[in-house]
Amino acid sequence: MRIIIAALVAFFAVIIGLSLYLAPNDLLNCDKKPSPIYEKPCQPADAIVTVSGGDTAARTKEAITLYQNSWAPKLIFSGAAQDKTGPSNAEAMRRLAVAAGVPSEDIIVEEYSSTTKENAENTQAILRNNNITSVILVTSAYHQRRASLEFEKRSSGAVTIRNHPAGSDNQWSRWWWLSPGGWALAASEFVKIIAFYLGGTR
Repeated sequence: MRIIIAALVAFFAVIIGLSLYLAPNDLLNCDKKPSPIYEKPCQPADAIVTVSGGDTAARTKEAITLYQNSWAPKLIFSGAAQDKTGPSNAEAMRRLAVAAGVPSEDIIVEEYSSTTKENAENTQAILRNNNITSVILVTSAYHQRRASLEFEKRSSGAVTIRNHPAGSDNQWSRWWWLSPGGWALAASEFVKIIAFYLGGTR
């Protein structure tokens, strides 16, 4: 009986540990809108950066909600076309934002990135050219840790990056551990994070 209890405790410890590690959320204890006294980390940023991939629509919706709640005056969407015959992912994200009422002038698109590493690299010029020194980074929860590592590495400390993953999407939720697909995503991200530290990432 003790062995079974110990195994269950270890199993759920792994689940909780992976959930917290993969999905850092710097706005977790903040109100719906930025603090009126602008205490860190609950203060507005210069921009909200969202990368495509996985459930791109869910990521975009989360970014739009942050924008509408005054977390930043600019949206930056990054991602190349998955289907090369159609618009880029970034353009598709822009269209979703405009349809939700976001003015076009508040949106910047980066349409050439096919990997997380490229998302991080290719947005740096946008951040520099627009004097952006703080961003809220939005992606899927399982992808948040790796995305933040890539962005922090490329910003070299010049840009403050806060994490805020989409709460759930069609690939990931708090119940991810109940499906083989959830475990596959978690394992894949963990391996890619190890690869990042070893110097090779996608």
